Amino acid sequence: MESDGTRDARGTHANPVPRPAVPREGSAVPPRPAGPPGVPPRPDGSAFLAWLRASRPEAAPGVWRFGYRPRPEQEPERIPTRQLLSGALIAFLVGWLVWSLLWNGYLGGWWVLPLELFTPDSWRQSNDQVGNALLWYSYYTLIAVVIMLVVGRLGRWGEVWRRFGPPAWRAAVPAAESAPAPEQDPAEWPQLRHAGAHEAAERLAAEAKAGLMRDVDHARISRAWQGVRSGTHTLASFTGAVLGDGSAACPHPSGERDLPARQARHDLLTGQVRLGTTADDPRNPYHYRGSGLALGPELLGTSLLAVGPAGSGKTGAVVRPLAESLCLHALAGRAAVVAVGAAGAGLGPAEAYDVVVRIGHPESVYDLDLYGGTTDPDEAAAILAEALVGDLADPHPGGDSRRSTTVLAQLLGPFRAVHDRFPSVPELRQLLDGTPGPLAALRKALTDTGQESLLRELDARERQMAHPGDVGAVLADRIALLDRPAFAAFFDTSGQSRPFSLTALDHPVRVRIDLPQRGHADASRILARLVLAQFTASVTVREDRSLFACLLLDDASGVVTPESVRGIQRLRSAHAGTVLTLRTLDDVPRPLRGPLLGATGCRMALSGLTPWDGQDFAEVWGKEWTETRDVTDRQIIAETPAGKAVHMLRRVITGQAPTARAVTVRQVERERWSASELAHGVPPGHAVLSLTTVQGEHAPPLLVDLRG
Repeated sequence: MESDGTRDARGTHANPVPRPAVPREGSAVPPRPAGPPGVPPRPDGSAFLAWLRASRPEAAPGVWRFGYRPRPEQEPERIPTRQLLSGALIAFLVGWLVWSLLWNGYLGGWWVLPLELFTPDSWRQSNDQVGNALLWYSYYTLIAVVIMLVVGRLGRWGEVWRRFGPPAWRAAVPAAESAPAPEQDPAEWPQLRHAGAHEAAERLAAEAKAGLMRDVDHARISRAWQGVRSGTHTLASFTGAVLGDGSAACPHPSGERDLPARQARHDLLTGQVRLGTTADDPRNPYHYRGSGLALGPELLGTSLLAVGPAGSGKTGAVVRPLAESLCLHALAGRAAVVAVGAAGAGLGPAEAYDVVVRIGHPESVYDLDLYGGTTDPDEAAAILAEALVGDLADPHPGGDSRRSTTVLAQLLGPFRAVHDRFPSVPELRQLLDGTPGPLAALRKALTDTGQESLLRELDARERQMAHPGDVGAVLADRIALLDRPAFAAFFDTSGQSRPFSLTALDHPVRVRIDLPQRGHADASRILARLVLAQFTASVTVREDRSLFACLLLDDASGVVTPESVRGIQRLRSAHAGTVLTLRTLDDVPRPLRGPLLGATGCRMALSGLTPWDGQDFAEVWGKEWTETRDVTDRQIIAETPAGKAVHMLRRVITGQAPTARAVTVRQVERERWSASELAHGVPPGHAVLSLTTVQGEHAPPLLVDLRG
């Protein structure tokens, strides 16, 4: 049995490897799990069990839930430590002084009158000295306790106890949690037992305790169990797979059970990857301060835009951890990921991906399908037009993508009808240039086969070529950027290569596409637009949307177009998202900056942003009501000789004139983060990040330390 969504990925593995054999008694033990986060694995599986049983309470969007301890929404009034301790000591001394004065009789004997008035005379006249002593000392103890309670309340001894006593010690060094009851222990797979699959649950529980199960294995088998619950698989097939293969059941098509290495902290039980720590800053909401900041599919489903200069951490601190997390999700059968960047951008090793497309590299195993795997000429024309001229703005010739789509469709339809394939890059360039030979051959083939409707398309194209300002010339110039010797072995349509198509995203496939930016910057931008157009077109028509599909585009300069913005807006309902990075918003046309920021639910401004970029973020994040305090110091004028003498003495001691302070509190509306704060107030290695979940929950802009 295969897990839900982990069917054959159409032979798209970059380095196909045989599926690993299931460990039997006496065979080699597979590598132990990489989780739990921050805890080294142990041979007995105790680390995995501790990770599995750790608390993960519900939290606000973006909070790292592994081991999270919720905080109150509002910050409680916290007394400074020095003031708290000094007040407690002064209260103790006052209480001691009062008791000493009472005990030594300096305040009279009135405090013993209640005892004398309410006790019988026979008790006081009795010769029982032990009883009298017990009575009087009990009364003294009562008075001492009353004094202690009063001064303890005044000196806030309870707060001192909570902050520095054993409660604080227990919070700093929490005791190890005992194992939960079997019916609530996730390591015992209670959901399988409730459904009657007791033998499968016993096998999985035994392998978890023996240290044979990884966090990826748990996530993958849980995904397969969801397929049983939804009716995709039968209970019998699931049970048979688990009994036969144990924790290696329901494998990914690649046969791999983990990544070669991990750099970020992952929690596959919640689907999160930790990016940093929310700074303990007054501008952050109190319940976020000091908590881990993590992202998962529920946030990436609204798409993420990260803007920051070179060296601010876009790739290393954002894109790389997200790519790593999505690759783990793909191994668990939950996601499909496409990571696009320049060669050597640091998106992870080739061994972490099923498909690695190195465009322009002679040793690349895979090619990129120029037409997105479609057989519809109109759909292929729309995708290709977006890639070639989607960035051209009106009134430039070719700025109208509909005209470009029509021109391409007039050529792609007749060519496919004759050759049963779409044209290669050189062939398409010749057709767009209007070269007589290829057009005449295409016309003759259509005439011989009697395809009159396609002949009319070709006639219309030839008439348009004679008009000035024909879009075909612009398309020919753009396609010529791909008709270079470095790309001669790529974009082949004759079936001689291994083209990869983004229609494979209905499988849990891991793809990395390396763009040839060095020496081919314009071609790289065309290819990046092509991949984005194919992604938005393919994921929105998937039959199985249970898989989360994500495109990570490192450096989206020249990629944002009106059509791509509309495509990003449609991804949320298709259980998909994109991650785009930019060095500056100036790489996006001014009319598209607002729509782009509005189309992405998660927005990140990294350290080093320009004030102009900060202004765009400040506008999209809006304003909030906040409380401000205006403090005014007014000098006190003494009118009497004694007052003047006191003021003079105070000025000599403190060096300042006596003043009276007036405080005015009012509610004002101010920007959450101003352009100046974003440009100059974000420390290096930090970023300001706002979040939106696919359910519509929001998190305000948070200052995050990406190094924590």
